[in-house]
Amino acid sequence: MKTRLTELLEIDTPIICGGMMRVGTADLAAAVSNAGGLGVMTALTCKTADGLREEIARCQSLTSKPFAVNVTVGVVATPVDYGEYIRVIVESGVKLVETAGRSPEPFMEAFKAAGIKVIHKCVTVRHALAAERIGVDVVSIDGFECAGHPGEHDIGGLVLFPAAADALTIPVVASGGIADGRGLAAALVLGCDGVNMGTRFMATKEAPIHQGIKDKIVEMDENQTQVIFRSYRNTARVYRNSISEKVAEIEAAGGGFEEVHKYVSGANQEIAWSTGDIEAGMVTAGLSGAFVRDVPTCQEVIDRIMADAKEIITGRVTKMFA
Repeated sequence: MKTRLTELLEIDTPIICGGMMRVGTADLAAAVSNAGGLGVMTALTCKTADGLREEIARCQSLTSKPFAVNVTVGVVATPVDYGEYIRVIVESGVKLVETAGRSPEPFMEAFKAAGIKVIHKCVTVRHALAAERIGVDVVSIDGFECAGHPGEHDIGGLVLFPAAADALTIPVVASGGIADGRGLAAALVLGCDGVNMGTRFMATKEAPIHQGIKDKIVEMDENQTQVIFRSYRNTARVYRNSISEKVAEIEAAGGGFEEVHKYVSGANQEIAWSTGDIEAGMVTAGLSGAFVRDVPTCQEVIDRIMADAKEIITGRVTKMFA
């Protein structure tokens, strides 16, 4: 399949594994890229810039295909020397970067000078247009269904994806609520050039998280996520567990973030991810978990999605017009 996204990024399929904190290691990124998609490492998963340099080198040893490094700005409590991380990315020869959080404008000059293409993740058309104006190459637009931070506007992908495609001239990637060939086919029909998936790739053999978490994703239905942090203007979609319910209870009573921090701390999240105890901490997951039925390899995921999307578009839909 050829789209503007595959041609621009020089990948075989229009499927991106979005940057996921703790999950976006060299192992997962290389597996997705080797399978024909675009794997994405997360810079801040590495505790230091030197650690990122080593992880990029490891990814380069695992794949000869294009992969990206995610730089998410302004989402962690501890200070981050983003300049050092950017310098490492440039010096390592990485040619694709995914940015999220705040605007990547402070880094665009360095990226462009190094010939790096930038995919910026947005949650509104307004922010997508601003990203296009500063020179990003691709916009990944997050619908309300996505894991993590869907923003404060609650616009679902069925409306947001074509709205972004209508407004932008650069390639648009649909993100949120997508985990199978139906999602890819729908995104292409809605005017997008590819898809971004996180939750689907969490439940793969190569994802570096505990099997217990993967099993819980397989068991999910469409009611198994919860939106929290709305009162703090930092809305997040997470797996519905005792932690998310407690946070919602505190928010409903008017409690401040300092009251919920002990429940959602990074330390507790690490326990959940590493032990498989879904009740130990906050675990991000999207509504697309409802479509995850197994834990295959990344190659199997991508092959299946591509085959199903082709059958839907050239088979089922074509027959309707025959």
